Amino acid sequence: MPSLSFLAKALPVFSASALATASLPDKPSDLSTPTQVRISVSGPNSISVGWNTYLQSDKPCVNYGTSATSLAQKSCSTKSDTYPSSRTWFHTVYLNNLTPATKYYYKIESTNSTIEEFLSPRVAGDKTPFAINAIIDLGVYGQDGYTIENDQSKRDLIPNIPPSLNHTTIKRLADTADDYEFIIHPGDLAYADDWVLKPKNLFDGKNAFQAILEQFYGQLAPVSSRKPYIVSPGNHEAACQEIPHTSWTCPAGQKNFTDFMTRFTGNMPSAFTSTSKADQAKVNANKAQQLAKPPFWFSFEYGMAHIVMINTETDFPSAPDGPDGSAGLNSGPFGNPEQQLAFLEADLASVDRTVTPWVIVAGHRPWYTTGDGPCKPCQAAFEPLFYKYGVDLGVFGHVHNSQRFYPVYNGTQDSAGMKNPKAPMYIVSGGTGNIEGLSAVGTKPSFTAFAYADHFSYATIRFKDTQNLQVDFYRSATGELLDSSTLYKEHADQFVRNY
Repeated sequence: MPSLSFLAKALPVFSASALATASLPDKPSDLSTPTQVRISVSGPNSISVGWNTYLQSDKPCVNYGTSATSLAQKSCSTKSDTYPSSRTWFHTVYLNNLTPATKYYYKIESTNSTIEEFLSPRVAGDKTPFAINAIIDLGVYGQDGYTIENDQSKRDLIPNIPPSLNHTTIKRLADTADDYEFIIHPGDLAYADDWVLKPKNLFDGKNAFQAILEQFYGQLAPVSSRKPYIVSPGNHEAACQEIPHTSWTCPAGQKNFTDFMTRFTGNMPSAFTSTSKADQAKVNANKAQQLAKPPFWFSFEYGMAHIVMINTETDFPSAPDGPDGSAGLNSGPFGNPEQQLAFLEADLASVDRTVTPWVIVAGHRPWYTTGDGPCKPCQAAFEPLFYKYGVDLGVFGHVHNSQRFYPVYNGTQDSAGMKNPKAPMYIVSGGTGNIEGLSAVGTKPSFTAFAYADHFSYATIRFKDTQNLQVDFYRSATGELLDSSTLYKEHADQFVRNY
């Protein structure tokens, strides 16, 4: 978070910006035109399709099939939501009973929509290698966000991606679309609460907040319309982030995760039923289903992976964005006391390593990081459960750079290193690009394996087989491989209990 020094910088231009207004995107002539399209894994053999329109719909529908020329199946819903400061309505439709790992085509019903495609989810236990991308702290590009100075004469124009996005993380995600199957983005999406950092927005906060959201999800749509986009919250979704203890001044959509909830509730996975033959797994998975609270905390299974998304902002003791939390944002709670932690324990206890050997947990605030900013309340709440149930990889952001740590527990590096450790390996993939820029690497803990803050970058997680997990970091602008590591785990036990 930037300091309040931006106010001192902005004051001299207040008078000049008094007539300035937010940079709202133009509305399409056909208000039913789908915008900000995004898909997600919804459940086993199920994909959700989400989109926005500038017109409310009584019956949003999607036509789909396994041939682009024959979209013979149709699914509709009545989910068309909004909130008081939004210019658009949010729609979600579910495409169920899909054949696993199969290419499908779909078209949102509208007089002005296009045919898109996706790969349906892999079933739990499918041992086919696949990769996912971890992009965290990614904000809008352009006049309301970040920009990159480069040789514009060397732009590489590709279909669907606006030329201004060349050399950004979004462009790299588009260029490498055949190399990964979905994206996880645990927190800090768009940076719409940073509207206050641009002087032209200072007297038009309601529209400025909406403008950034519409721009960002529009920029992301060429990727998120074809690759499942899995999210959980960060501090920039909470409230008026930049001026502590003034959340009462927020636009309606900025209060208490309102846009985040409206956009993604119903769009994120519901907790899966257990695919294990063991009764204990089924009991714990059923308990986790009852305690899950998507889009804040939830899990899903995909091929060799059991993936859990958690909320590091609220709903655990001393949560930084919660009531009386250190950030002063007075957000949440979104569940009963201890519900998130009870969910996490039941969920991790349900994982059958003979079905899904790899367990990945992703959240926003890290407790292992170079420089300043480890989340001590997060560590106290979550780390014991990570270790107890043998989480293989923790994925975090919040600090705006890329980092990788050797397996570690309670501040001590696991003596096994990357060869069958009990402790989780941790990464930070927060250097993807946003208006606040990159964070200096700072002081490195002794168990630091890699840290990079020279350019925007992101992480790719590759599930090679049941015992080898590869993590690669790439420079966004060029695709240069910055760091590569392989974690080996025997996964000899069906259920992990380290205590």
